[in-house]
Amino acid sequence: MASPSHRRSLRTRRTVLVCAAAVAATGLGAVAFVMNANAGAVDLAHQVLPAKDGWAASGSGTTGGSQADSAHVFTVSTRAQLVKALGSSSNTAAKIIQIKGTIDANTDDSGKKLSCSDYSSGTGYSLDAYLKAYDPSTYGRSKLPSGTQETARAAAQAKQAKSVVFKVPANTTIVGVPGTKAGITGGSLQVKDVDNVIIRNLTFAATEDCFPQWDPTDGDTGNWNSAYDAVTLRTATHVWADHNTFTDAPDFDSANKKYYGREYQIHDGDLDITKGSDLVTVERNQFTNHDKTMLIGSSDTDSTGKLHVSIHHNVWKGIVQRAPLARIGQVHIYNNYFDTTTVNGYAPLYTINSRAKAQVVAEDNYWTVPAGGKIAKLLSGDGTGSVAGSGNLVNGTATDLVAAYNAASSKKLKTTVNWTPSLTAGLQTSAKNLPTELATTTGAGVLTS
Repeated sequence: MASPSHRRSLRTRRTVLVCAAAVAATGLGAVAFVMNANAGAVDLAHQVLPAKDGWAASGSGTTGGSQADSAHVFTVSTRAQLVKALGSSSNTAAKIIQIKGTIDANTDDSGKKLSCSDYSSGTGYSLDAYLKAYDPSTYGRSKLPSGTQETARAAAQAKQAKSVVFKVPANTTIVGVPGTKAGITGGSLQVKDVDNVIIRNLTFAATEDCFPQWDPTDGDTGNWNSAYDAVTLRTATHVWADHNTFTDAPDFDSANKKYYGREYQIHDGDLDITKGSDLVTVERNQFTNHDKTMLIGSSDTDSTGKLHVSIHHNVWKGIVQRAPLARIGQVHIYNNYFDTTTVNGYAPLYTINSRAKAQVVAEDNYWTVPAGGKIAKLLSGDGTGSVAGSGNLVNGTATDLVAAYNAASSKKLKTTVNWTPSLTAGLQTSAKNLPTELATTTGAGVLTS
């Protein structure tokens, strides 16, 4: 792959974790403190995206709720508390929301556990009736389901959404309290039509749709499609997702049933960046036990001139595809570790997919490929996307992944792009130590006291 001219030395800013301290401000609770060589001590909840740290550092940068006054700093441990702290999605006042422990999104305001049957109650929906109504042998394959059972399914799904979808306002930091196994189970953070959001130190697990929709027109044999990403960005700008863990656990796809011969898929994306979202940095996360991991651009006609995304120092293991799937935008993928070993039944199809004229620079990443794995299948594309960059290693050996892919595919990836990355803080010009280094510096729970 052609090499861009923006190489930089190793990270000049090193973050050192020190002990957590109790802060007296009302509602702040216990937070971790970090020591920055240039800025001194800054508590985790108030930390902002460092300068030049990817596309989210562009322009005004990403500061989240760092300017929140004491009245807008919250510590929450239940779904109801989280909803209250988030407030209206149109309220732009800076706020910090610290999640302490694991919040179960599938609960009511009193904390009572809710099941799929609770959401379907009163809607008239039943899976058996739905399967009978839209059986391709009688309903056909030329149109989406419509009628009584599809209306009922949509109503049941809407009831679940009221519990599990959390709308994040502008100028917000959502951060896990270190040492508490902070995270959200079964929930979906929706960052829509807002600017300046930080999401850090959280585990997102088991984001599941009780009511997938059958689409007989999706592909040659139809597909079941679910509704909720663990984190979804739609027309969102200046977003920093850092040190989070994304997983389907404990309910892996291998346990999904099949109907009409197709997997009844209850999981959607881990972190999808769509509908003209822009200026996003995805850093030091772990993506594991998942199929459709990250989508950049919802379609081939998503917003031109948007979708600027930086993805660096993440671990991808036990994922099937979309690491990421990029459309249209300018995407920088550097210093990531891709382990393509099959885990819990999640067998890889590809990692990076560049399509719809996406301009991807992928450099200094490391891939582990088990015996029998094919380097030609690490990338994918539609014949219009580009992947440039160099310094990529496969099992420790410098490898031209684009050349390997193009030699085996009729839909060639282009090898030049129309831009040169400049927001490259932390870019390491050697990938050889990434498997070891990133094992202990990525994901939720690393930022500890």
